[in-house]
Amino acid sequence: MAERDVYFASESEAKKYKIKKVLSHVVTYGFLTILGLFIVLPFYYMIITSFKSTAAFEQEEISGKLVLFLTGNNFSVEQFGKVMSGSTSFGIFYLNTIYVAVISTAFTLTTTVLAAFAFARVNFKGKDALFMVLLATMMIPGEMMMMTNYQTTVMLNWQNTFAALIFVHGVSVFYIFYLRQTFQQIPNELFLAAKVDGYGHFQYLWKCMIPIASPTIITIAILSLMGAWNAYIWPTLIASGNNTVLANMGIDHSMHLVSNGLMSKFTSEFSNDTPARVTGSLFATIPLFIFFLIFRKSIMKGVSRSGIKG
Repeated sequence: MAERDVYFASESEAKKYKIKKVLSHVVTYGFLTILGLFIVLPFYYMIITSFKSTAAFEQEEISGKLVLFLTGNNFSVEQFGKVMSGSTSFGIFYLNTIYVAVISTAFTLTTTVLAAFAFARVNFKGKDALFMVLLATMMIPGEMMMMTNYQTTVMLNWQNTFAALIFVHGVSVFYIFYLRQTFQQIPNELFLAAKVDGYGHFQYLWKCMIPIASPTIITIAILSLMGAWNAYIWPTLIASGNNTVLANMGIDHSMHLVSNGLMSKFTSEFSNDTPARVTGSLFATIPLFIFFLIFRKSIMKGVSRSGIKG
């Protein structure tokens, strides 16, 4: 009930209601503020540690003091030079990750849109049974799928190639289910009207369904891109050396992505340099953080739309 529709028998009751409402807001926003600080403080500490010299950070560890501010005594940008140089440049990891993330996301979107449209609008024999089988694969532990994917990749001789990082995870049952739910919310009368106007399946999909479902599709693209950027176990398993295709051309090109490339530096060059490790983590985090800030409205719009019927 809106506040303007609330009526009170006396002025004292109105004052009590206002006091309760103010206290409720204080408790709610106080809790959210504390929760926000728990989330923001580690990120803030990561940023300031990246701008500290190794000597200053080690001195803080010896003294046992937690310094949350930068001063002229501890400010330094030496860590950025360490991360971007070394035996393997961090820029190579970035280029590999961007390439894999963009191509794999485009491939995932293609398979997701086509499969979701087929299960939502196209009538064919065994459609429901096939969809149930696909949903059942979501119950299989990811480790089991990784074992079979690894065997398939080795059989195809795709180790240390971009193909292993792009195509193996190019189909997502969850994304297909997610987009199918959105497609099913589009009135079927629109599909029938398009058929009367002479639209084929692909014309109707491209000109009608994709524009209507664009918030959900954008959300899938963002989540897929973030998943590809953060991937660690699979790249470490299948792509930890140099590119085998380029090696045959006499070109040494590391196949490390940001995640496993960063870890390799952690265990070798930066094993005893905490500020450098934190700076590497910052380099890996900032692009996703900026990406999320730019597209956060699209994510929320896509999530909210998928839960609305009609």
